[in-house]
Amino acid sequence: MRNVSEIIEQYLKQTLQQSPDGVIEIQRNELADQFNCVPSQINYVISTRFTLEKGYIVESKRGGGGYIRIQRIELQSHGAVMDHIFQTIGTHMDQLASEGLLYQLEEGGFITSREAALMKGAITREVLILKLPLRDEIRARILKAMLISLLSK
Repeated sequence: MRNVSEIIEQYLKQTLQQSPDGVIEIQRNELADQFNCVPSQINYVISTRFTLEKGYIVESKRGGGGYIRIQRIELQSHGAVMDHIFQTIGTHMDQLASEGLLYQLEEGGFITSREAALMKGAITREVLILKLPLRDEIRARILKAMLISLLSK
C-alpha cells in the first residue's frame, strides 16, 4: 500500500496533467483536509518531489488568501533538452541534483528507466569515492558525457 506522500504526489501530478496550461494553484490547508493529513505533509511532498531539478517551478504566497502554485517545465524539443542539460549540469553537480535531472529526463520520455538507473549507479557517491568538490566536478563531467552521447543520436 502506498503512503500518504505518494498519494498526494500522484494526485498533484494528475491534476497538473489535466491543467490546460500546465499550472495548478492549491490551498495547502484544503489539500491537507482532503487527504486527512497535517499541512506540513503537503509542504514535505512539494519540497521534496516538486523541485526545480525534477522539472517544476513552485511559488507560494502566505497569508489568508495564500496559495501554492506548481508549474511543470516542459522540454519540448531535442535542442531545448540539450540546452537544459548544459544549463543544469554546469561544472559541478551534487548527487541530489543529478538524480533530479535524470528523473526529469525519464519523466519526459527522453531516457528510459534503465538508462536512468545505469547513470544513477555510475555517479553515486559510493562509486565516486573522492573528496568534495572534486566528486561533484567528476560527476558533472560523467553525467554530461553520458547524456550527450545518449541524446545525440
